[in-house]
Order: sequence, then C-alpha cells, then structure tokens
Amino acid sequence: MSEANRGVWGVDPPQGTRMSESVQGAAAARRRGAFRRLLRNPLGAASLLLLALLVLAVALAPVLAPQGPQTASLGDAFAGASGAHPLGMDSAGRDILSRILYGGRNTLGGAVLSVAIALLLGVPSGLFAGYYAGKFDSAATWVANLVMALPAMVVLLASRAILGSNPWILMIVLGFLVAPQFFRMVRGIVADVRGEPYVDAARVSGLPDVRIVARHVLIVVRGPVIIQVALVAGLAIGLQAGLEFLGVGGGATATWGAMLNEAFQNIQRAPILMLWPGLALGATSGALVLLATALRDALEDRAGTPAAARPAERRAAGEAEAGVAGGERAQLLSIRGLAVAYARPDGTDAEVVHGIDLDVRPGEIVGLVGESGSGKTQTAFSVLGILPDGGRVSRGSIIVAGQEVAGLPEKRHRRLRGTTVAYVPQEPMSNLDPAFTIGSQLVEPMRHVVGLSRKQAAERALELLRMVEIPEPEQVLRRFPHQISGGMAQRVLIAGAMSCDPELLIADEPTTALDVRVQADVLDLLRRLQAERGLGVLLVTHNLGVVADLCDRVAVMNEGRIVETGATDRVLRDPQDPYTRRLLDAVLDDAPPRAPWRPVEARSETA
Repeated sequence: MSEANRGVWGVDPPQGTRMSESVQGAAAARRRGAFRRLLRNPLGAASLLLLALLVLAVALAPVLAPQGPQTASLGDAFAGASGAHPLGMDSAGRDILSRILYGGRNTLGGAVLSVAIALLLGVPSGLFAGYYAGKFDSAATWVANLVMALPAMVVLLASRAILGSNPWILMIVLGFLVAPQFFRMVRGIVADVRGEPYVDAARVSGLPDVRIVARHVLIVVRGPVIIQVALVAGLAIGLQAGLEFLGVGGGATATWGAMLNEAFQNIQRAPILMLWPGLALGATSGALVLLATALRDALEDRAGTPAAARPAERRAAGEAEAGVAGGERAQLLSIRGLAVAYARPDGTDAEVVHGIDLDVRPGEIVGLVGESGSGKTQTAFSVLGILPDGGRVSRGSIIVAGQEVAGLPEKRHRRLRGTTVAYVPQEPMSNLDPAFTIGSQLVEPMRHVVGLSRKQAAERALELLRMVEIPEPEQVLRRFPHQISGGMAQRVLIAGAMSCDPELLIADEPTTALDVRVQADVLDLLRRLQAERGLGVLLVTHNLGVVADLCDRVAVMNEGRIVETGATDRVLRDPQDPYTRRLLDAVLDDAPPRAPWRPVEARSETA
C-alpha cells in the first residue's frame, strides 16, 4: 500500500491485511458454524444422512440396480428376496429394488422441478411486490388469489387429459399451481420488514434496492422459505404418487406411485409389495420436513445466542434564516417552501409540513427543534428521499450540494446518499440489522458506493471505529448488534454515516435513550467530526440542552411550520415567538429543588 493510501485509510498494511482477512473469514466461519449446528442436531443429522443416501442411491441407479426397471420375467413373478434380487420381484417379474431406484429418479426429479418453478415464480415476485407495493402488488396478488382458488387435483387431471400423462409435464403444472403460496408468504413478510429502521438505514447509506433486498430482506424470509420448500416438495411427491396410484399417470414409467398402484392390485396375494414404495415415500417426506426445520434453526441461531428481537416500531413558512442575506441559498442544503403531504383514503391530502425554509452551510451545525409530531423528522426524510409510504413532497424546493432533489427519481436520489448526505438515526439498535455483524454492515456500503475492495473496506471499517473512539475495534467488527451496548451502537451508526465521506450529516435525535454520560460523548464526537472535516450537520432534536451545547443556529418548528430561526445564542436568550418561549419555560434548570421526601406521619405532625 502506498504512503498516500496509508494516509487516507490511516492503517498500516500488515494490520489492515490481518483485519481484512479476519472480516472475510468471519462469513466463512459463520457458514461452517451453521453446518456444525445442523450436524449437532440429532434429527437434522439423521434426516440429512437419510436424504443424502437416498439421493446418492437414486443417482447411482444404473450402477446399483440389479437390472433395468422394465426388465420382466413372468416366471419369477412374486418371487421372494434372494441374493440377486434383495427385495424380491413384483407381479410382472420385475426387480423391486431396481424399480425403487429408477422410480426415485422420476419421483424426486419431478418434485425438484415443481419446487424450482414455484421458487422462481413465487419468491422474486413476492419480494418485488412486498418491497415496492403499488400496481404490481395489486395485480400479482389478484393473480395469486385466482390461481390458489383453483382445485389443484382437478387442474392436474385436466392437464393430463390435454397435455398427456408424462409425469414431468404434470410436475411443471404443479409448480405453477403452488407458486402463489411462496408469493403470498414472501410478500407478507417483506411488507412488514420494508419499514424497519435498518432497511431505511441501508437505503440512506446508498445501497441500491436490489442489494438491500438480497442482503437485508431476503435473509428474513429464508427460514419460512426453507420450511415451505420442504412442504411443497412433500406435496409434489404425494400428488404425483396419488395420481399414479389412481392410474392417472403414464403407467409405463417407473415411479413410486405406479409401484403402489401395482401393489394395491395384488395386495391379497403379496401385501409386502406395498411396503417398499410406501416406506420410500414416507421416509423421504418426513426427512425433508425434519431437515428443513433443523436447517432453519441452524441458520437462525447466530453467534450461539438468541438474536435480538426485531423491533416492529416505525418512526413516524418561516422567516428567512439569519446569515443568508437577500434570499441567497446555501449550496450544501437549502430548503424553500417545502410542504409534505400524505394521501387520505378519500383521495385528499393531509399536509404535515407547511412551506418551510431552512439552510445549512458547510461546517455549520443547525438545530431543528420542536415537540414530537412537529414535522422535524418529516423534513429530514424529505431531504433524504425516504418518506414513508403515502408521503410525498407536494411543493417546494430542496437543494443538496447544488442539486435539486425535490421530485428527483429514486435512482438518482440514491446517488446522493452516503457520498453527499448521510443519516444518523435515532434508536440505534433498531437501525442495525441483527442478522449481520458490525463489520459486515460497515463494509458493504463502502464496497458498493465507493467501490473499495473487500480488503480496503475492512481496513476502512477498522479505522472508522477507531475514529469514533470505540475500544477494541477488531473485536467489535466481529460482533452482532445485540452483543454491543446502545451507546456503542450509536457510535457504529455515526461511523457508518461517515464511511463514504459525506458533506452533509442529518442526525435525527442521535442521543435518544442514551444516558447523560454517553450523550455527552456522542455530542463531543459530532462536534469533533464537524470541526475536522468541515461537515455540515442538521441536528433534529427536542432537547434544547443539546441545541445550546452543539448548534451554531437553530430553527424552531411547531405544527409543521418553522416559527423562529436565528443564531442559537440569540434564540435561547431572546426568543421572539411565544412557542419558543414556552419550550424554554419547560426547561427546569432554574427551577427550585424539591423539598426532601418525608413520611406521611411526619407531614401530618408538622401540619
């Protein structure tokens, strides 16, 4: 690594290389850990072994089978087990073991085909519909409901009459019929997850939607999908066997269902013929379900401890600013006449932000202060382009780094996130994905947005944690969010926000739920970053103490309007608006202390 690069990353090559190798090895170690957990599960290990042996035997049927599946010798009909024929012969003098092995190829292959078609149709469409909603969601849901309303057995019988009795064709039809089950399941899960704070944080970091879905959303649905795959595979095996048992299949092709049909016709003469295909069907279906459950448990058990629960919480014109003369607009962030509205069910709009003006210049910290529900976060989300569903910028202008972003398409808006504007959210634990380590969540945006290699991103992540004064950063990179404290999680989020060297930082209640000592540390960190990097900061808060300690200017917001703005010292010492005075009066710093508590008896005697 050159001296210039060392200056950028601030890491000596040997240590950075070791850290890069450590981060890269962490993912492989987790995969090995999941496999080891699967093997430690007795049911998982037994079902995996059974399925592996079964698939291997079926794949090696030409080698293991004593003869071809259709080779018959009527003279050997119903012959018992022998050295040449371990399971005996059927009514046509065909070797039962050979038909079990070759029949498994058709039965299991058909199930795999059905599941593959259902996955390819159901999972991507469910992800897209659940994440984006809109017209595609409505149309796809309507089609899925229509297909699910069709009786599968009747459709398969009709398909057999039209398309022929080839079992592979029937399994293709079955794949189309069960795809809506995957669609509905995936869509429902994604619709719940897309509003999670850590998904918003990933969007703000600059990751494209495809990467967010593949990394942060798909991992949430993998457990249910694994279980559904096992159930659908069992359904496909059962339906195929049922059709063959009823004589609807081709008959000439060796399948486990056809063997059941032939055995049932001769049940009184040789009832043992029912045992072998029935045992193969039951063992396969049962092993599939047990393996899927064990695999799901192994994947969801991270770091040997229960993962943190995924929270379901959702976060929900003024005068020209002092110092911006003659209506001149700041080039870093300039808001003029911004209004935010949400659509009502009756088609009208409910406006929550009403024509506000706001400016932030490079190297300046501006506080946006007001009570909960005053519109502060809606303003911040408008700048970031991540308003919740139903919200939109109904009018006004937002300039970020000289570019108008109001009404900008999502694809172009995304280019500004991370590199030009970054976001530090409130509720730090909610904005880190519990499924990934800290190092993984820091490295990914830098690899995609900045284009760093995995090694460079790992080095940069280590330096970022040092920058925000996290002790033992090498260990923190390997930990999951539930293994660190809230104050440390907030520092991680600040490190992530700074990872792509933004010009503007939007901090939404960055000290919420932190104790006073950690709050002071976080504020000192923000002040230092602003001073060292010339960073512009928009600080969204309701805490006037934080504003007095950190901000150069302050804008006071009430009921969606900025009612007062100016230098922090002037606004706090000489407020002009009655609402600002009420906020200041609510601060109890100058209130007399309460009298010491006394027992009721003592108060009664004094009285």
